[in-house]
Amino acid sequence: MVEVILLERVEKLGQMGDIVKVRPGFARNFLLPQKKALRATESNKKRFSEQRVQLEAVNLQRRQEAEKVAPSLDNMVVTLIRQAGETGQLFGSATTRDIADAVSAKGVTIGRQQVLLDRPIKELGLVPVRVVLHPEVSVTVTVNVARSLDEAEVQLKTGAAVVGERDEPDVDYLADEAAAEAAAQAVKEEPSGESASGKATD
Repeated sequence: MVEVILLERVEKLGQMGDIVKVRPGFARNFLLPQKKALRATESNKKRFSEQRVQLEAVNLQRRQEAEKVAPSLDNMVVTLIRQAGETGQLFGSATTRDIADAVSAKGVTIGRQQVLLDRPIKELGLVPVRVVLHPEVSVTVTVNVARSLDEAEVQLKTGAAVVGERDEPDVDYLADEAAAEAAAQAVKEEPSGESASGKATD
């Protein structure tokens, strides 16, 4: 583990100025390159102390800007058209980049790193996704993943994914038809022809 000084609030880690222990890879690949933290050396502690007021002022300004943008993003619905199988499983997945691009196309530019997904979206339907505008400001965007714009509209109205094969006959319907036909044939073969023909004409 390595010690770092947080330069902003980091979810599940701490607030600006906190000195926390993290895994070396997390520090090296995420916190340090994204300027979210500094290594907690004596020189960096002194440097942070001297710059804290300025950093807090910049943080406040960014938070206020995020709060102005938040209402236009919160509860926004973006549509992603994808190919999918009969059960609703996508042929591929919808990623943070796809969502960021869809949101940006609606006039609010965000980066893929601001979209929080536990895992890629791999099914049709409506998926609530968190977008972090600032470490202290986040909104929820609904991602409507559908096979067509028509299906997207249906999903938005019903709140449920449109699943099932669209171009092939309904297997359950065909099975019911076959059963009905077999039953009618059996009735026709009974000795009493009049009642049998009456039942067979349903």
